[in-house]
Amino acid sequence: MRNTASKILLATLIATSSSTVFANSMWEKETFDAWIDGKAETTLLLNTNLNSFDINTYVKNRVVTLTGSVKNETEKDLAEELVLSLDDVKSVKNELTVIDEDKEKTPAAVQALTDAHIKTLVITRLLMNTNVSGSDIQVKTENSVVILKGSVSSSSEHDLALSIANNTPNVEKVVDKLNII
Repeated sequence: MRNTASKILLATLIATSSSTVFANSMWEKETFDAWIDGKAETTLLLNTNLNSFDINTYVKNRVVTLTGSVKNETEKDLAEELVLSLDDVKSVKNELTVIDEDKEKTPAAVQALTDAHIKTLVITRLLMNTNVSGSDIQVKTENSVVILKGSVSSSSEHDLALSIANNTPNVEKVVDKLNII
């Protein structure tokens, strides 16, 4: 009898502890997804080229789903790239709807959108890299040429900032106006 009671008690303890571990694991995943969702929402909100109030985010298992509407394909791609550049994001499902795509695009308008896209990506990548003081670097983009101005604390930080800009899609050239202090 005593042996049976011990076995029942042991089985109960194992079942209870495993369900607690499972619950903690689920809670951690949901919390982590919520944290990623907050980062994605903030990134979209801080971008002046997007109306973040028309874009919704949902995160499940580190996969971010974007829904809502944007004005053109460039904004759709920009939203996806911004979220994809965040740490811990596994992938992005871009389900954004383009609502003004039929408007005629002039070459100047396309270039302006491309420049805005490039500038946003460079700024985001500089700010997200902890080895670069991105807030001390101003980014300007003209005809796919990125101009970096400001100050950095070392030659390695200088080189990293230039590499980040050079490795950004659609950048044709980077003009270095950075000062090492």
